[in-house]
Amino acid sequence: MTPTAVSSVYVHAPFCVRRCPYCDFAVQVRRVGDVEGWLAALAGELRAVEREGLFVAADRIRTVYVGGGTPSLLGPTAMEGVAALLGRERLGDALEEWTAEANPESLTKSVAAAWRRAGVDRLSIGIQSFHEPTLRWMGRRHGAEGAETAVRVARAAGFENLSVDLIFALPASTGRSWRDDLERTLALDAPHVSLYGLSVEPATPLGRAVAEGREHPVDEERYREEYLEAVAALEGAGYVHYEVSNFARPGWEAVHNSVYWDGSPYLGLGNGAHSFAPPVRRWNVRDWNTYRERTLLDRSPEESREVVTDGAEALEAIWLGLRTRRGLSEEGLGTSGAALAAAWEARGLATRNDGRVRLTAEGWVVLDHLVVELSEVVAP
Repeated sequence: MTPTAVSSVYVHAPFCVRRCPYCDFAVQVRRVGDVEGWLAALAGELRAVEREGLFVAADRIRTVYVGGGTPSLLGPTAMEGVAALLGRERLGDALEEWTAEANPESLTKSVAAAWRRAGVDRLSIGIQSFHEPTLRWMGRRHGAEGAETAVRVARAAGFENLSVDLIFALPASTGRSWRDDLERTLALDAPHVSLYGLSVEPATPLGRAVAEGREHPVDEERYREEYLEAVAALEGAGYVHYEVSNFARPGWEAVHNSVYWDGSPYLGLGNGAHSFAPPVRRWNVRDWNTYRERTLLDRSPEESREVVTDGAEALEAIWLGLRTRRGLSEEGLGTSGAALAAAWEARGLATRNDGRVRLTAEGWVVLDHLVVELSEVVAP
């Protein structure tokens, strides 16, 4: 098999001071990040990847995304280490975007300044809420004013390209005002906002609390109301709703994330990270200690892989197309698919123009259901 040249790289930073009650990510709880151990493990994986020959790093890397976990817990030197790992010669003029995630409490002046010098040009700040009791319920360590402070620190370090995250559909027991969170988010004037509805995963503390009746998630109607309220507020403030969960001022859309949405190849480094070299998708072991043990011996940390079949590829193309503003070509849907799209339009779930079908905000609320509907009539 000819190696796939990848120009987009995801790097996972697993460390968190504590695990949030709703979190099902591949994280490792510790008070401070082990930056040296992390970089050494990543280097071991990269050697194993290059030896295997499924991927080959492109001469020029176009996008880098360092996510977590809490990358900012790794401190000021982390991104310079990533640059050295990937190769400074590859991070030249072709680099369009380098994003790193940060939590407000660990985005210090020294971290922000050092990351900017290293080449990071976009920060994604995990705000989630401005409501103090809600932040405590989530296990977040920053207070209600933490978001404003983090944004000021980022801008003082020279970051213009900022994204902030919010979570909606939280249990009513938190007492959070969603309207207040939206207004305070708009006051930050960040060029990008990401919204995520709370997901109750069975293996998390929240999942167990729901199963035991100690916590009650919002119903579908409340989920819908909060999502649509956010859409109206953000679009009214000039943001473009360009993907089901993402809003941006014109020209500030996330470049790296578009790689996932258009089916391009990418390399994922770190525990739990996924990679895609069409038609092969592979993913690493989730446990940090197992990942580190393997990679420090220059062994592959891969847990498993799959070959994406034609049928699965067609289904993914439907799902990826419908989740973005580009939508799907109506011509490719056939007679049955076009009829279904017309029915969606009549229900206010989609629009049809310029030969393409695009979901409305109402349609995005029920995206997964619509994908199943369409795949039943157009998938091979």
